[in-house]
Amino acid sequence: MKRSGRALVVGLVVGLALLVARQGSAADPDSDETLSPYFFVEDGDPAVDRLPLKETRADVRIAGVIADVVVTQVYRNEGARPLNARYEFPASTRAAVHGMTIEVGGKRIRAKIREKQQAQREFDAAKKEGKSAALLEQHRPNVFGMSVANILPQDEIRVELHYSELLVPTDGTYEFVYPTVVGPRYSKAQESADTAEPDTRTVKNPYLHQGEAPTSTFSIETRIAAGMPIAEVLCPSHKTRVEWLDLSAARVELDGTETNGGDRDYILRYRLQGEQVETGLLLYPGKEESFFLLMVQPPQRVAPDQIPPREYIFVLDVSGSMSGFPLDTAKALMRELIGGLRPTDRFNVVLFAGGSTLLSPSSLSATPENVRRAIWLIENENGGGGTELGAALDRALALPGDKGVSRTAIVVTDGFISAEADVFRKIRANLGRSNLFAFGIGSSVNRHLIEGMARAGQGEPFVATDAAEAVAVAKRFKSYVQSPVLTDVKVETEGFDSYDVEPQSIPDLFAERPLVVFGKWHGQAAGTIRVRGEGGEGSYEKVFDVSDAQSSEENRALGYLWARSRVARLSDDGGTDEETRKAVTSLGLTYELLTAYTSFIAVHEVVRNPDGSAKDVCQPQPLPKGVSDLAVGGAGEEVPEPELVVLSILALLLFVVKLAKR
Repeated sequence: MKRSGRALVVGLVVGLALLVARQGSAADPDSDETLSPYFFVEDGDPAVDRLPLKETRADVRIAGVIADVVVTQVYRNEGARPLNARYEFPASTRAAVHGMTIEVGGKRIRAKIREKQQAQREFDAAKKEGKSAALLEQHRPNVFGMSVANILPQDEIRVELHYSELLVPTDGTYEFVYPTVVGPRYSKAQESADTAEPDTRTVKNPYLHQGEAPTSTFSIETRIAAGMPIAEVLCPSHKTRVEWLDLSAARVELDGTETNGGDRDYILRYRLQGEQVETGLLLYPGKEESFFLLMVQPPQRVAPDQIPPREYIFVLDVSGSMSGFPLDTAKALMRELIGGLRPTDRFNVVLFAGGSTLLSPSSLSATPENVRRAIWLIENENGGGGTELGAALDRALALPGDKGVSRTAIVVTDGFISAEADVFRKIRANLGRSNLFAFGIGSSVNRHLIEGMARAGQGEPFVATDAAEAVAVAKRFKSYVQSPVLTDVKVETEGFDSYDVEPQSIPDLFAERPLVVFGKWHGQAAGTIRVRGEGGEGSYEKVFDVSDAQSSEENRALGYLWARSRVARLSDDGGTDEETRKAVTSLGLTYELLTAYTSFIAVHEVVRNPDGSAKDVCQPQPLPKGVSDLAVGGAGEEVPEPELVVLSILALLLFVVKLAKR
């Protein structure tokens, strides 16, 4: 064989070795020092059950505007060796998690709330001592982590989580969402998953392949007690069966074909007859603290002469990540919004990437000429550069404005930034001058940023993930933001000693969004709460008599919901600074609430695994429905299927043999 032929053979052998090594690296998470997700691969040890989570069940009880949820996770070791299991799972960003119990060895144990590091130390000690234990942590605002220690062979551990959530109707529709899967996220950080911070470590997670069914079953049952006649119940995400208990109550359960429905969010929507929504005052008279919730719903349909003067500040992301579908959709949305303004309206446009461009030093009247000028500016942007959202917000929110004019800032972005807390602080600092609505566009929107901006701006988050969805979402968005019915809103009390009220600044009221106010009170449940504002026809006032409000022990969730609201505001404002950490930790410990700095820990105080040795396993996530394998594998690289690797190896070997015979 000639020298060149030998060189080619050597090159092919080296390539073969690299291919095998690459596949081995992709299959073995321990060999990958980045924090990227990876595909789950069985280790071939028949003594180890690598899939200990067998079942997730959610029992949802909706009474009025409060959803009470109990989530049961069943872990079972069907192998021959003790296991320690870790599982990442999603949660609603609005969930107030206030309880956990475990059932193991015939004993039911209520978890205790602890400071996060203390909870981790207690769990590690129990794990080492051979005791069964469970640890629940918050890794991100909408991602939790469950760790279970010392699951013995043929053992079953049942973990129950208890949380509450407030349901605020939009456009007369109540929506309950139960997230089921954490989608893949990427990080090129060359940091060990053992030393990374929990909110970063969650990125490194195993996934099943595209189209592969979840390894655990999923079921959910929802009971709705609306208190008013229900017009319709819809579940656009799953096949369900609806049983009507009476005119105002229904039971909804998954169809028998949905046992593997845990690869997409469960979404349940319902409307009340006559387009009604729950409004009024709820009270919880506690032993140490008493809580109230006020929900005020403005009229649903607003005549044009009832709409006060309006000003819109459009803040449009034209950075590189918006190029293509996101920017095309954003342009169409902007054409629709700006083109639909009244001549009496005023508006301005801020385009931002690495820098920002302002349409005008002060807002312009929405004349045909000014509208054409704005659309021309937007249409000539192609997308490119960084994403300096913070600087763009500073510029937009600092624009001069007129008193008595309803100002709304509208941010359109995919949200691919990391400085979320800084953005939230800027929005809250300017909340008295304008409302803010966030519109997320793209197939992988940063929902933490979009929802956080809307929460900080007392607006509503809107997300369009694909072109087909964008039209309907944009239409709803346009209808929503163009209907302010009250500006300069004030909430005042007389004879009712309220304090610690959330939110601290009251936004404008829109036709399809209620005003929600949480707070505490001292003394007797007496006096009045007065809501004032300026509408298109002049001053508006609505008075609530506190003594007429519903006061009940069944409203005890109000305390958790108030604390969750304050935790969200503090977290959005302060990020990870020490003052915020102390405040959030105190709230978590006081109200027994899961937070970024407090965790639930439950330990079965019986040594069940004397030598403490157990196999550590990480429960894989199914890929979200519609997501391909290209979303997982190293730092965004596609990892070949094992079958493809084998075929490639055989082909290379045959080619090498042929060359060697020449």
